[in-house]
Amino acid sequence: MLQRRIAWTIIALLAVAIAWTGIVDEAAEVHAEDAFTRALVTFAVARTLNGVISLAQGTEVALEPGGVGVNLSVGQLLDPINDLIEQFSSVMLVASTSLGAQNVLLRMTSWWGVTAALAVAGLFALVVLWWPRPVTNHWIMLGTRMLMFALVLRFIVPALIIGTNVVANQFLEPEQRSATAALEATAEEIEEFNEKTVPLDPDASFIERLSETIGSTMDAMDVEGRLDRLRVSVADATENIVNLIVLFVLQTIVLPLVFVWLIIELVKGVIARTTTLR
Repeated sequence: MLQRRIAWTIIALLAVAIAWTGIVDEAAEVHAEDAFTRALVTFAVARTLNGVISLAQGTEVALEPGGVGVNLSVGQLLDPINDLIEQFSSVMLVASTSLGAQNVLLRMTSWWGVTAALAVAGLFALVVLWWPRPVTNHWIMLGTRMLMFALVLRFIVPALIIGTNVVANQFLEPEQRSATAALEATAEEIEEFNEKTVPLDPDASFIERLSETIGSTMDAMDVEGRLDRLRVSVADATENIVNLIVLFVLQTIVLPLVFVWLIIELVKGVIARTTTLR
């Protein structure tokens, strides 16, 4: 049909023009870099939290206010979250690798050779569609399918990156930022707790030891409150870690697979209609 030949002609010309200008590639690159940067920041926060927890494990709060001994094991409090942090670090490593691979694939599909292949496929499709003499349906199917294959090869990665990140930015990114900021606050709180449990220096002067003893006594008076706050932070961190695992699995695995499936189904539907072009 004439209308469908015109539609295929517009598709071919528009696709080649977009491919040569690189507009879609630039937009995809911006999205990919933003997602990769967020993943690296979250991964760094996870490693920082893992480091301060490792430092705190085995730490024993030993304060003696008024001659009364208070011994509390901080490591026991942090043990449940430590394994989760290790698993989360592994997930973030996979997520960062996936996003980095998308950047590499984007550079491959935007290579001029792939664009030239699309131009050749588009030219061949236009020839078989507008050849003045009658052309068999076999050649029409071959031309349109070659064009579709070249279109998918050239634009599937940019479409995948843009589609995934548009959805992620709209629904996932705010919660990712919030959870990452909460983990940073937890890491700072644990680090501060570690600093407050440093033992007295035996080589310090009398005034320094007296000052530190007074400070330790004041800290000991609030040790239960500090531990309660630390328990709350650990519980919140556990929830935030689980949320981040879910969010990054959705962004780097589930959503890309969904978009790939949608693109394949779209291509299959278009190819199924090429047999009725004439």
